Amino acid sequence: MRAQTRQGLRSPGRRQGTRRRALTTAAAMAIAVMTPGTLVPPASASASASASASVSASARPDAVQQPLDALVRDGGMPAALASVKHRNGHTRTYTAGVADLATGSKVPRDGQVRIGSNTKTFVAVVVLQLVAERRLALDADVDTYLPGLVRGEGIDGRRITVRQLLQQTSGLPNYSNHLGDDVRYYAPRELLATALRHPADFAPGTSWKYSNTNYVLAGLIVQKVTGRPLAEEIDRRVIKRIGLRHTYFPAPGDVTIREPHPHGYYRESADGPLRDITEIDPSWGWAAGQMISTGSDLNRFFSALLAGRLLPPAQLARMRSTVPAEATFGPGARYGLGLVSRPLPCGGLSWGHGGSFPGYETRGGATDDGRAANVTVTTQLTDEPGRRTLERVVDTALCR
Repeated sequence: MRAQTRQGLRSPGRRQGTRRRALTTAAAMAIAVMTPGTLVPPASASASASASASVSASARPDAVQQPLDALVRDGGMPAALASVKHRNGHTRTYTAGVADLATGSKVPRDGQVRIGSNTKTFVAVVVLQLVAERRLALDADVDTYLPGLVRGEGIDGRRITVRQLLQQTSGLPNYSNHLGDDVRYYAPRELLATALRHPADFAPGTSWKYSNTNYVLAGLIVQKVTGRPLAEEIDRRVIKRIGLRHTYFPAPGDVTIREPHPHGYYRESADGPLRDITEIDPSWGWAAGQMISTGSDLNRFFSALLAGRLLPPAQLARMRSTVPAEATFGPGARYGLGLVSRPLPCGGLSWGHGGSFPGYETRGGATDDGRAANVTVTTQLTDEPGRRTLERVVDTALCR
């Protein structure tokens, strides 16, 4: 699988690395190729968007529906979905395009998608809950919990803290930049071993750089401290606690998406055909990006987090203590402990994360006064303008 696909978990921001890999022959055989004859023309897709939108038409063009339609019509996205929660708690959902290019089926309202690096925020919440329970310390070193496991060129687990893992200041190399082309199951420690074959990017605490390896280690620490699988801890401590009915961490070997969902697509080159990549083993993302959810569930999650329903005040304050992250997340962006802040054009900040996974790209955020929005397209974005366009849709929704 090519580097940009693996690096999708790197961030929902600027691209890191340009090396490309082709899909393996086995994967290419397993993924249905959408030929030009089966693609829905942009005009038809736009018409379908108008018919399937979950917001009734009005005399005034909708400020969210319009850019979603444009993403399909002009941006070449098979589908776009949005969920917007207003200050009063009222939620509106939107769709554009088609769920399946082969059949032209409608996009399910608030359909499930692979949420990529939004998973990191769930993991960070669990870690901080354990900190609040005094079972784990943010400034303890990794060796306290995983003795002798983290060693490499310029890498020593005795010099890396849990806080540095969550804030992306550890200097650990990003394993997803170095995975091979195999589309298969990866065990978490295999992902870590891949990273440790490469030198550190910098000494711990001296700089900031996004690395999925940090969250694989955070997930392993959660498992060591609790004695339970990471997926079970996320389900028990977060998903069930705030009633996320459409969110889950796929079990090993589960390549499907359980509930109604739009198909996800992959394009090998700018002018190449779209391939249906909906069913894929997500284990190479694990704690850095394996989860599945919906826009409305993500809104509920980030809103509950900011409202203090998941963390005590002290731990939430630590989570919101940020460092500059513009190189990855764009102008004005800052990174906390698994949480990103971005300035809004209408003033104030949005808090969220975002995620990129083969077939899906998600952007979103929530505000302290109760607004929340999440937008997904069904092709992983590989260019800066595309990502910024998606973020502008989120900003529009949050600033209405």
